[in-house]
Amino acid sequence: MKSSWMLVAAALFALMSVLVKHASASFSPAELVFYRSAFGLLAIWAAIAIRHRQVWAPLATPCFNAHLWRGLAGFTALVLFFYALSQLPLATAVTLNYTAPLFLAALSAWWLRERHGRGLVGAVLLGFVGVLLLLRPQVQGQAWLPALAGLASGMLAAMAYVNVKNLGRLGESEWRVVFYFTLLSTAGGAAWMALVGSHIPQRADWPWLIGIGATATVAQLALTRAYHRGRTLTVGSLAYTTVGFSALYGVLLFGERLPLMAWVGMAVVAVAGIWAVRASTSTPPDSL
Repeated sequence: MKSSWMLVAAALFALMSVLVKHASASFSPAELVFYRSAFGLLAIWAAIAIRHRQVWAPLATPCFNAHLWRGLAGFTALVLFFYALSQLPLATAVTLNYTAPLFLAALSAWWLRERHGRGLVGAVLLGFVGVLLLLRPQVQGQAWLPALAGLASGMLAAMAYVNVKNLGRLGESEWRVVFYFTLLSTAGGAAWMALVGSHIPQRADWPWLIGIGATATVAQLALTRAYHRGRTLTVGSLAYTTVGFSALYGVLLFGERLPLMAWVGMAVVAVAGIWAVRASTSTPPDSL
């Protein structure tokens, strides 16, 4: 199934969030955004060079403005998400960021003019309810600012996903889309570091930084392929599985004990994903 690439992306994005949360104790959000993007940029550059024996020809594009808007939306969403991860509990930050599919439902209907049945829209809404049941984010005291940043990251991520879909319609390859996103994010992260300062990573820091870059790059490629080849709302619904993966990582890696309501939320998210897949099979495909 074409949309199943989102499951790969979800597992890796959840793992990236765990790594970012751990590394945020030593690095600022500016540094983490830079390293996350720089490693991805180098990996994609090397892969294109090895595959094509030249670099610039495969990257030439007549759609630079579209890449620019996708990159700006994605970079800003990333900045806000990393800031939320550094200030909020992992569960709360991930929950706020993964309101993106809910925003995506409205954007895809208005921007892409896609026709969606009530079943698919209902699956997205049910998935959002499952997210709330699973993680039950609570914002207290002065945490309203990072919480607002996390929510804004979800909205901007949805805008980035719609731009990815548009780039797919324009015939842009997954590699090219991810390359320009990582290029813009690396440049933006470097500029941010120049403003707020940085420090040289120690030997023990590199596995965490490389892990963030590797998981983010592969996840981004999988996500881009999913949005290129699958239905926007179906892929958006499957994105909710990132929440489930995050909960699983919490249990296995940190020994977190989830309350009964959290497990109920996981079940609701799983049901919503299955419902979305079934609903999409009975819905007329997009005329791409």
